[in-house]
Amino acid sequence: MAEEKVRVSGDMSRPADAPILPTTNPDVEKKAAPAPEAGLPAAAYVVFWISLSGGVILFNKWILSTLKFKYPILLTAWHLTFSTIMTQVLARTTTLLDGRKKIKMTGRVYLRAIVPIGVAFSLSLMCGNMTYLYLSVSFIQMLKATMPVAVLITSWALRVEEVNFMKLFNVSFIVLGVVIASFGEIDFVLAGFLYQLAGLIFEAVRINLVETLLNGAEYKMDPLVSLYYFAPVCAVMNTIVALFMEVPQVTMEEFNAIGIPIFIANAACAFMLNVAVVFLIGKTSGLVLTLCGVLKDILLVIASVLIWGTMITHLQMFGYSIALLGMLWFKFGKEKIKEYLSQANRAWAEFGSTRPAMRKVLIFGLVVVTIFVLFGGLAPSYDPKDYINAAKNAVGSV
Repeated sequence: MAEEKVRVSGDMSRPADAPILPTTNPDVEKKAAPAPEAGLPAAAYVVFWISLSGGVILFNKWILSTLKFKYPILLTAWHLTFSTIMTQVLARTTTLLDGRKKIKMTGRVYLRAIVPIGVAFSLSLMCGNMTYLYLSVSFIQMLKATMPVAVLITSWALRVEEVNFMKLFNVSFIVLGVVIASFGEIDFVLAGFLYQLAGLIFEAVRINLVETLLNGAEYKMDPLVSLYYFAPVCAVMNTIVALFMEVPQVTMEEFNAIGIPIFIANAACAFMLNVAVVFLIGKTSGLVLTLCGVLKDILLVIASVLIWGTMITHLQMFGYSIALLGMLWFKFGKEKIKEYLSQANRAWAEFGSTRPAMRKVLIFGLVVVTIFVLFGGLAPSYDPKDYINAAKNAVGSV
């Protein structure tokens, strides 16, 4: 009879001196641990972008209106020439413009896409800067809230999108708000209003041309790479227009009244804004970018009141509030807004559970501010210019 085989269990006892194999690799675990992210926090980029974006607008207004340098086309040509030089320098000395190497740019694409888009961009910049000669910064920012409306209607005119009356209904609140704000504007100048309207239309045309002519993945550009390609075209066009319209009228006294350092600082701010946008996009989301834009516009309205003594009426504040809410509704939609509100509600409840005293202080402050606003306690019943002039006279008499 054959010898029976005995099955040995794998759970048999192990000798006491046998080596114990490790179940994990400590070296792999160390490598898998995420390294702390280097660099500045996202909030720093947000503050940097808001400061530059608002600063460029206030800087331009100061040069064109306060310092009486009434040559916006020439100033725009200088900005674009400076940007052309700086993008060429950065392309050769840094990696910020390495994205251009992924773009299949040929002479045919440049002539058929870059040049027409550059022309529209140039016209929008010229008209936008011309507006500073006529309108206050606060009113200009209110008019800029209609940008989504201009983009939508232009997309229908260029047949980029099909006509959608539901979208038209959504943007109608923006139009309503801006119309109300326009009726409330004290220093309304038709020429400035038309220049701003033209600037919005040209900018809307530019946006739709980018979507139509550069819609492939191989033409995806960040703002700095876009400036690399478009700045030369815009600089040439603005310079040609300025040579005929403004250069013959410029005097050396007007140029020297501004000074070379101020011109360089102004162009550098405009260029750094494009650099800031690149970093902001990389560090934040589209939601943060949109909300930062709204916050920037509100801060510019406040800055216009503080610096130039611009009077803001109750009707303007009401209309601008409607326009801003309409813009957020159009950009995000009902479902997205519900989602963000739900997230904000959870964050507020969490904040109340961790810091209840601070939450009560914030609620109390909000109630006080709301009461003052509703009853006109914070609305100026005076002309801020009187107080600014009085302060200047007091300082001058010391």
